[in-house]
Amino acid sequence: MTQKIPIILKKVFGLNPVLLVIMYALLIFSVFMIESAARHQSQGGEWFSQRQIIWICVGSVVYFATALIDYKWLKWLSIPMYFVALALMIVVLAKGSSVHQISIAGISFQPTQLMIGAGILLVALLFEKLPELRNWLNNPFVKLAVIATFCGIPFLLVVKSGDMGSALVWVPVAIVSLFVGGIPYRYLTIMAILAVGVLPILYFFILPVVSDRATDRIDQYIAMVQNDGEVKDIQGDDYAIHYVTTAIGKAGYKGVGLNADLSGKAGAVHSNGYIPKDTAHNDYIFGVFGEELGFQGSFLLIISFMILITTCLVVGLFSRDAYGLMICCGIAALLFAHIFENIGMCIRVMPITGIPLPLISYSGSFTLICMLLLGFVQSVWVHRIDYSPKEDDRKRVRMLNL
Repeated sequence: MTQKIPIILKKVFGLNPVLLVIMYALLIFSVFMIESAARHQSQGGEWFSQRQIIWICVGSVVYFATALIDYKWLKWLSIPMYFVALALMIVVLAKGSSVHQISIAGISFQPTQLMIGAGILLVALLFEKLPELRNWLNNPFVKLAVIATFCGIPFLLVVKSGDMGSALVWVPVAIVSLFVGGIPYRYLTIMAILAVGVLPILYFFILPVVSDRATDRIDQYIAMVQNDGEVKDIQGDDYAIHYVTTAIGKAGYKGVGLNADLSGKAGAVHSNGYIPKDTAHNDYIFGVFGEELGFQGSFLLIISFMILITTCLVVGLFSRDAYGLMICCGIAALLFAHIFENIGMCIRVMPITGIPLPLISYSGSFTLICMLLLGFVQSVWVHRIDYSPKEDDRKRVRMLNL
């Protein structure tokens, strides 16, 4: 026991401070942002902010436990995580849930978020372990088959359920896995050319059969682009995108202020409840963020996310093995996809997708998944150093015992 305590303390003091500070800064600020964004809800904003605090506390336990345990043992959790998430995805698809959620013990969550996180960990594990079984399993075609199978199956299930946002997240995750996994550039070039050629077939023939909702969202975005960014049906399908972008555009440099009450005043959007109140605190929280804190707050938020993602990539470069590099890069790709899609749909850069903003949106299960994955990144950083006792230390302990 006396030998274990110093090791634990070394690990605690060896945590990456940038990753720790940025993550908790975003989480703490999310509590205030959620309270403001959810004030139009019947429960009130305080109810949602208190629940977010509970999720942060639970996530903190998961985060530090994951960070302080060597990820070489934790990586085997990816196998049960993946198949449990896959089973839950099938259940959601069978129920036909419009919000893509399932409830267990009174807790509602989206299994797609668990699915993506588990997929990153499992693909990294297979890329590491398959070559150890047989040399020919290190072939690029085998790696492509692994990506196609373990990313492709859940991708198709998510598309079938109509959750276009979560489906799009798989694309950068798979691309990053191919790059980091060592697939030769000539294969990647051929795949990119084939993907461009297949896109029209997917859009015109396959997507309408699989998901009408995803097709409608893309059609809405294309119509907006063709109309020079303007929307037509403000009271109909274009309601959300019109008022969200109006909120951000009229905020100016400083914004209207956190929790500002501007009811009845010109230019007030969120305070009048025009941003869809049932999603203002999760999917459209950046619209609320942009209106209340303006350009300066939005710029600071994006810079914080940039530092977080860059830190994940830097940790991957310092990893002691290829598995650590793959999970760090995969998690960075996951965060980037969520951030780009969520912010992009609020400023008319991306189609409308129901996808949360990492560590900011009210989404308890996704907050927990993000903290779990960032715990893995932290574990890669902490365990880049070998904490096992050296032979000289073992001899010294044996002599003291004598």
